[in-house]
Amino acid sequence: MITGETPIRFDRKRYRDSTLLSLYYGLLKPRMIEEKMLVLLRQGKIAKWFSGIGQEAGSVGAAMALENDEYILPMHRNLGVFTSRGIPLNRLFSQFQGKPGGFTKGRDRSFHFGTQEYHIIGMISHLGPQMGIADGIALANVLKENNKVTFVYTGDGGTSEGDFHESVNVAAVWDLPVIFAIENNGYGLSTPSNEQFRCKQFIDKAIGYGIEGVQVDGNNILEVYDTVRKLAESIRKNPRPILLELITFRMRGHEEASGTKYVPKELFEMWGRKDPLSNYENYLLKEGVLTKEIISEYREEIKNEIDKGLETAFAETLPEPDTASELKDMYTPFANQEQKPLTEKKTNKRLIDAISDGLRLAMEKHTNLVLMGQDIAEYGGVFKITEGFVEKFGKKRVRNTPLCESAIIGTGFGLSINGYKAMVEMQFADFVTEGFNQIINNLAKSHYRWGQNADVVIRMPTGAGVNAGPFHSQSNEAWFFHTPGLKIVYPAFPVDAKGLLLASFEDPNPVLFFEHKALYRSITQEVPDDYYTIEIGKASLIKEGNDVSIITYGFGVHWAMETLNNHPEISADLVDLRTLLPLDKEAIFNSVKKTGKVIVLHEDTLTGGIGAEIASLISENCFQYLDAPIVRSASIDTPVPMNTELEWNFLPKTRFEKELLELINY
Repeated sequence: MITGETPIRFDRKRYRDSTLLSLYYGLLKPRMIEEKMLVLLRQGKIAKWFSGIGQEAGSVGAAMALENDEYILPMHRNLGVFTSRGIPLNRLFSQFQGKPGGFTKGRDRSFHFGTQEYHIIGMISHLGPQMGIADGIALANVLKENNKVTFVYTGDGGTSEGDFHESVNVAAVWDLPVIFAIENNGYGLSTPSNEQFRCKQFIDKAIGYGIEGVQVDGNNILEVYDTVRKLAESIRKNPRPILLELITFRMRGHEEASGTKYVPKELFEMWGRKDPLSNYENYLLKEGVLTKEIISEYREEIKNEIDKGLETAFAETLPEPDTASELKDMYTPFANQEQKPLTEKKTNKRLIDAISDGLRLAMEKHTNLVLMGQDIAEYGGVFKITEGFVEKFGKKRVRNTPLCESAIIGTGFGLSINGYKAMVEMQFADFVTEGFNQIINNLAKSHYRWGQNADVVIRMPTGAGVNAGPFHSQSNEAWFFHTPGLKIVYPAFPVDAKGLLLASFEDPNPVLFFEHKALYRSITQEVPDDYYTIEIGKASLIKEGNDVSIITYGFGVHWAMETLNNHPEISADLVDLRTLLPLDKEAIFNSVKKTGKVIVLHEDTLTGGIGAEIASLISENCFQYLDAPIVRSASIDTPVPMNTELEWNFLPKTRFEKELLELINY
């Protein structure tokens, strides 16, 4: 029925009746779906539900204000984004039930997915990282000069995460066309705002970043729609980020199982009177735009669509477990074939020169490749690998970054989503801890979860022997070795470094490319001048022998070579792994089967190092060929000390010689 004055004041401005009605339909649809989902939850037909009842206006108004090919990055409670983009309901319902007709083949739940078809990039449970991804999508739009806006949601609780600060800061510094929408609903799960932050309103935060802040009534669909529409039009003409605060309230629990006992009753009463759907419905009835007949017609149409979608989804069978398919989907399919140099021309190069040359050739071949890192532009990076690149490729493609590792890795992923290749340089591999979540939970898992590749190479200057102490010397490749979906490359020679780096840029999957700092300027080799690649996942047999197999990589290769030169009586297979993920198990097993004795050498600390996995693989697959226990030689289990004597005591070089001789004499 038509009531008196509504708690929400609507202004239709000059919008046509058809626009007002489409907004109403847009609001009604997610509400009816939610009501049905709550019934199905009680019936045990879906496992979990994050309700957006009371917050629909912020989703529907924004999604309908944007162009359909503009990316939106939603959260738990933004069902209205998905329905406004016209995703078939049977696919949404299949997604909610973990069925093959959804978007993740049953591998993830609710809105933890993306779809290029509808330009929606879903969240992960960590909330904040998607803002960095939005930066990357927006940067790609800037490079394309296509005048598109990116819209990303976060909650008031999510603004406490470092990713919020990093991502907004990067967008501000780079003038990226992003709208950061904060759904301020008063709670982060059960934690009220006064225990989450001290600012009175989030638009005040915009001042600190030097950007605009706009606050709207998040329950007023007309205000949200009009504001986002105007902001988007302005940003398309004048690219820049804007912080948009949507004042709203969550009328149900964080998810249904958590309940709402922690919320004062009077808050529900107050916000219940501000319900976005009933208030807008009453307004349209009063304005004569909406009638009871139209409401009935809309409800019947939506109900039929819901019922039909559920019928299709319920008829689907759950996915049949298939281990081969599961493993296959970890990586984007890629024909990993070596490209040979076109000529015989070679130049003597240090490792650092070979890497720089590889980067240059990659930039020339892949015109959609963007390099990002601290001080890599005019300064050329702390190791001068990108010196002169700005002059050759320009600042749009060679970008200095703020100290925002998480946001920049996220930006790399966003670039990949929007058709670019990205390289992120960690100034030191140690600093990757600041971006760990993006690598482990976004780059590594996105293809398995919803078929989106992460065409990102992260260069990692690594290793000790340079008197740099605990925070500039760590060997942290084992942190990532455990994570399916990544590729890890670790060359020991200039020829391999250039060829494997170029192969990394050819590969559409995420690659961590480790470069040992102590080898940058200490080794040289005749390196082909032309473009060439070396297949990722193939080890190199440096020396051949019959007495023992030495399995190693990185600095360890050079320690082993020096030791063997000092002991010409030892006949050894020296296997340089070159790639750690995927691991060349065949090369390892073939060598061990031939020699019967094996020592695994690496610079990383002993406990939990990659050598433990290799030793286990050998034990499981080559036990009958072994003539002695498998030996692991590694650094001691401490941080990397700075003092020279302490550092070389930490490193395994001297111990390796002793352990090798003991193994030979076993």
